[in-house]
Amino acid sequence: MEVKEISQATLKRLPVYFTYLKSLSPQGPVHISATAIAAALDMGEVQVRKDLAAVSKAGRPKVGYVVSDLIRELAAFLGYNDVADAVIVGAGKLGRALLDYKGFSEYGLNIVAGFDIKESLEGETQGGKAIFGLPRFGDLCRRLNIRIGIITVPAESAQSVCDLMVENGIMAILNFAPVHLRVPEGILLQNENIAASLAALSNRLLERMNKEESRNEKIEPPFSEA
Repeated sequence: MEVKEISQATLKRLPVYFTYLKSLSPQGPVHISATAIAAALDMGEVQVRKDLAAVSKAGRPKVGYVVSDLIRELAAFLGYNDVADAVIVGAGKLGRALLDYKGFSEYGLNIVAGFDIKESLEGETQGGKAIFGLPRFGDLCRRLNIRIGIITVPAESAQSVCDLMVENGIMAILNFAPVHLRVPEGILLQNENIAASLAALSNRLLERMNKEESRNEKIEPPFSEA
């Protein structure tokens, strides 16, 4: 497929469409419209239409897209058909949870192993994924040609782990540590700050609750004496 230049915002929304389409029953309608997708996901119809146009030209007016074809096009565009191996550094609770999460395979990602500086954490997760000592990181990455790394270590260790990944051929890094990382030009870095995301979600919830409270006050009937 021809590689198209699209925005980061669109790239983040495409997996949402893919997940929704995959959740539909195989016995459901053959076609689906951008309007229906937008309604199901509570998104803007114009935005959904533009996003899908970056991936597929098969949409037809008043008919929409063939669901199975659109799923294949999204998977191909996002690289889900080509399984990529990844490693995790940081085998605490979050690292182990990610190691054992089976849903990554649906998105073309295979987490090969985890690493940690603590010898007490070496061994296997409940799901059978191996956890090695950090000294073995470079050898495994070079032998298996690993290009994706996931950081789940404390903030004070994240930069040194990031540097270690870059030194050993990692080209794309997903960082869960709450710290800004410095990477050389050409290295892809995606930050996932869980605390910040929860704070943002909490603020949005508070705003919605305040709006609803204000609306309820406006429609409250006037007090009348008996």
